[in-house]
Amino acid sequence: MNLLEDKFLRIAADHAPGQEVRQSTADIKIIGGEIPGTPVDFSHGDVDAFEPTPGSLEYFNEGVQIGGKQAYTEYRGSKDIRENLALKLANFTGSNINSDQNLIITPGTQGALFLAMGSTIGRGDKVAIVAPDYFANRKLVEFFDGEVVNINMNYFETKTSSGLDLTQLEAAFKAGVKLFLFSNPNNPTGVIYSQDEIRSIAELAQQYGATVIVDQLYSRQIFDNHLYTHLCAQNLLEPENLITIMGPSKTESLSGYRLGVAFGSSKIIDRMEKLQAIVSLRAGGYSQAVLNTWFSEPEGWLSQRIQQHQAIRDDLLTKFSAAPGFNVRATEAGSYIFPKIPELNIPIHEFVKVLRLQAGVTVTPGTEFGSQFTNSIRLNFSQDHKAAVNAVDRIIKVVELYRK
Repeated sequence: MNLLEDKFLRIAADHAPGQEVRQSTADIKIIGGEIPGTPVDFSHGDVDAFEPTPGSLEYFNEGVQIGGKQAYTEYRGSKDIRENLALKLANFTGSNINSDQNLIITPGTQGALFLAMGSTIGRGDKVAIVAPDYFANRKLVEFFDGEVVNINMNYFETKTSSGLDLTQLEAAFKAGVKLFLFSNPNNPTGVIYSQDEIRSIAELAQQYGATVIVDQLYSRQIFDNHLYTHLCAQNLLEPENLITIMGPSKTESLSGYRLGVAFGSSKIIDRMEKLQAIVSLRAGGYSQAVLNTWFSEPEGWLSQRIQQHQAIRDDLLTKFSAAPGFNVRATEAGSYIFPKIPELNIPIHEFVKVLRLQAGVTVTPGTEFGSQFTNSIRLNFSQDHKAAVNAVDRIIKVVELYRK
């Protein structure tokens, strides 16, 4: 096998969220028969249960009516829309954002992540990522021929922070890591980094001259009045060494429009624009108009959405916490829950297939977020409330059938 073939083999899309139809199930043996119930796909949020923000379709149609001017924006996005976003994002994060120099609109936050990493990783570069964290992080580091350095997050050992191993992070910087990448809130655990942790990350990165990319996709959906600290507002890390990624795809259910933004270092944003110019040209021109709804939702809309998700989270936590052998930490933000399940007599990838075939429930195996998470599953609980609770009951039943 040559290096190029190996690179794409390691990307391994078959077990990525939403790709379950790729999985072969011919060799799966079912124990105990079918467990009936409404099918639930926890691999992503249900935009039918939680519809996109009001006015999104109207703004998209308006973009279509504008025509060519909207379809063929600058590579980094429509100037008018960037100006509007810069003001909203600066107000939300407490940072300074120049719409011409510090911001780019991308095809989803996934697009922003690819561009940011492609603009900062060279062959052989050491890149620190958190374990567990977003499934694409490791794959992208490897794709760009970087070297992954895992930083443990001991999220079960504390309730006052994420549990990030800051000693390990500093050791990584000392060993030559020049890029640190993490999501806050963390995907898959839904844990928020404490203010002390964020300040420590900024101080360490500044001390060792490292760049930081922080994915803040779920930073608007916070539960239980948890304190959320924006890294870009700390004034401890050089602005030229920081990129923040955000977007309206999750909390606002706008994933189908493929919209994301990145802001921060003008140097890195310039690189990202050049890379975008040869990868996708721009975020969908008509879709960019939908960003006018972001941070401009009707009064009370966001708080209601948070309340609805928190109610689902609470019921799922109750179910998992009461189930023998399960361990789960409360989601503090976002729509993910990452329970550790009892040890099984089948591998986690096989269990995920069995669960989908036997109980009509789709989850993402924990190994997508770190090879060591062989007894964890991730659920996106942005679903119909009743169906989600019933589906968790079925997960617990299937676990009982296959546990050691």
